[in-house]
Amino acid sequence: MVNVSARTTPAAATLALALVVAACASAAARGAAAQQAGGVTAVRNSYVASLANWDLRARQRYGWAAFCGPAGPHCEASCGRCLLGANAATGAQATVRILDRCSFGGLGLDPLVFNQLDTDDHGVVTGQLTVSYQFVDCQD
Repeated sequence: MVNVSARTTPAAATLALALVVAACASAAARGAAAQQAGGVTAVRNSYVASLANWDLRARQRYGWAAFCGPAGPHCEASCGRCLLGANAATGAQATVRILDRCSFGGLGLDPLVFNQLDTDDHGVVTGQLTVSYQFVDCQD
């Protein structure tokens, strides 16, 4: 058996370490980019929580969202996580907690959150907003 490390020069070891660090940083950046998206459709979505047997105590801090966006975890993996959404036209922002899923490739927003983002009344007129989102820590 040959001891490869005995033949490695300090310069080669430094280069190898730099390549490993660069690969890890690149992977982390790709993972972070996969946790956000822009140009996403958001609609106002109303539920009667009592009919769905939802406990909306989580809504005390944040409004809720149904999530089926193009980037980030889906289904159970996204449930309970928080998103920071921003209106693409106005920059208005709001944080929401994901409590449901949807199937149209965007966000279904609690009416209070939808109104908070709809600062130019475009959503009132069209029934939808174009938003960006990124996953954030819920801080609770």
